[in-house]
Amino acid sequence: MRVPHEWFLLSVLYHYIDKGLFKKSAFGSSCNHKADFFKKAVLKSLYCFLSTICFQAVFRIGKASRHIRMTCLTLMVICLALGMLRVLPARAADQGATGTSTVESTQQPAWLRRILGTKTVTKKLPEVSNPTPYGETQPTTPFYETIPGFLQAPYGPPSFGPPYGTTHMLGDWGGIQPWLQKRGLYVALDVYEDLAGNVMGGKKRDYTVAGQVGTTLDVDWDTLLHSRAWTKDLWLHMLVVNGHGRNLSRLFGDNSNQVQQIYGSRGNVLAHLVWAYFEKAWFARKVDLSVGWIPTGAFFQNSPWVCNFMNVWLCGGEAPTKFLRGGRGWPSGNIGGILRVMPMKELYVMGGLFAVSPHNYNGGISGWSWAQDGLGKLSTQAEIGWLPAFGHNHLAGHYKLGAMYDNSRYDDLYEDIHGNPWVLTGQPARRQSGQTSVWVIADQMLVRRGPGEMNGLILGGYYAYASGQTSQIKHSFMAVLMDTGALWHRPLDSVGIAFLWASFSRSAILSQEAAATHGLALPGANFGIPYGVQGHETIYEAYYGFHIVEGLSIKPDFQYVNHVGGTTVFKDAVVLSTAMNVAF
Repeated sequence: MRVPHEWFLLSVLYHYIDKGLFKKSAFGSSCNHKADFFKKAVLKSLYCFLSTICFQAVFRIGKASRHIRMTCLTLMVICLALGMLRVLPARAADQGATGTSTVESTQQPAWLRRILGTKTVTKKLPEVSNPTPYGETQPTTPFYETIPGFLQAPYGPPSFGPPYGTTHMLGDWGGIQPWLQKRGLYVALDVYEDLAGNVMGGKKRDYTVAGQVGTTLDVDWDTLLHSRAWTKDLWLHMLVVNGHGRNLSRLFGDNSNQVQQIYGSRGNVLAHLVWAYFEKAWFARKVDLSVGWIPTGAFFQNSPWVCNFMNVWLCGGEAPTKFLRGGRGWPSGNIGGILRVMPMKELYVMGGLFAVSPHNYNGGISGWSWAQDGLGKLSTQAEIGWLPAFGHNHLAGHYKLGAMYDNSRYDDLYEDIHGNPWVLTGQPARRQSGQTSVWVIADQMLVRRGPGEMNGLILGGYYAYASGQTSQIKHSFMAVLMDTGALWHRPLDSVGIAFLWASFSRSAILSQEAAATHGLALPGANFGIPYGVQGHETIYEAYYGFHIVEGLSIKPDFQYVNHVGGTTVFKDAVVLSTAMNVAF
């Protein structure tokens, strides 16, 4: 049993849940005596150990029997909710955004405080701005206010902003952060861990612990080099990650979808490069150019809400384009450049040109091998966006239309050089010139809860098309509804539901049917090798994000996978997960 790793993870969760969500509980109160401290540590460790045993026992029971699925599901919910039962009151947050609290000024002498008494201050509604890639719910300062070199546009990270926000659980790192930022250096360290399990359906029931450590460096050359003429609005952005864990979707038989944001190692290297590019702005930041190693999904097909959800069909660049060589999403990148023009703050036009790698991994498995052979083909992407704010409450919206054309040559998924099914004839597949994709993204805030771009009830949707002759998925559609916890006095929490659907291309289906009829292995493409003839796949997802303390969030998530892997070979799957994100 893999107890120690998960015991430590649950210990961290328990400590900060207790500290952040119910400070007035017995465990949250101050402990002035060694005996009380020892008792608290023992009880906390026992709780975490029993939770781990409970969680693992559910999967062992589930593997041993096929007739107690609902029992397993019930036990799983109990295991994940052991600590949450005490969280629900959330007394620290129940004071509300406009509640009052009594404080004493530590800057006044004691005799003067006794005369003047205490004073009452009014708590202001926390400011919530752009979310970070993993959908943390901690408050963040708007990037255009904190880092003036970035383009002043309501656009989600990592475009034109540090990917992990500007808040840190460890504060200013003992004065290190202010010292670095005065010299134009912005550094962030983020740890993400996800405990996920397939409790029903699929090929088999299993669970994984997957996560990664990410480090970013953003350099403001104007500050670093003391305001030279050519350094104004010149930045360098860099992100490296180290991942670990197993891919849960692969374990339960879904090669076409990922139910985890992080689903394994990043090439088994110490530091996998995600992006490294320069950014330069002109004309009061109305024109912006980025050049270097860039994941195309960080700029195109991106909106502030997509990574609130776990499923990778949304996060990191949307399906089906993200798995095409000319538009691979996070954490893969392409050498290229992006020019963005904003004649007004509500409108932008953006275009990008990228080198296309014919290899399975752009930049190798480490992301650092930029000088790969065969980079002669190019991928062109273009997007136009309208970013309005309606009414006196400034209800923010994002409306985007984009397209991609990759002039590389791809194998036809069905026809050989003579127009017959290559899976039967053994002839080389017909080479199709070019790959085309089109997408539409829209979201609109319906009710505002407070300041910030995502602080309210938001309805969103997404549709994308890709050439079915060369892409395994031809159509994809998503609809989402999100809100904060303001209605129940937890304005920094978040909640959301999503409907995700994708249909597989006719060429892929014909090839699979031909192979199945003749007893041959089913062919795969850019969305993996299927276990049966594919048709469509549907995912229903719901999450709740708990804001624990500044820089720390915990997010339980539920996903129901209909037609696992796009086939009917396996029964529908139920996936439960809990993710923790720490922005140090």
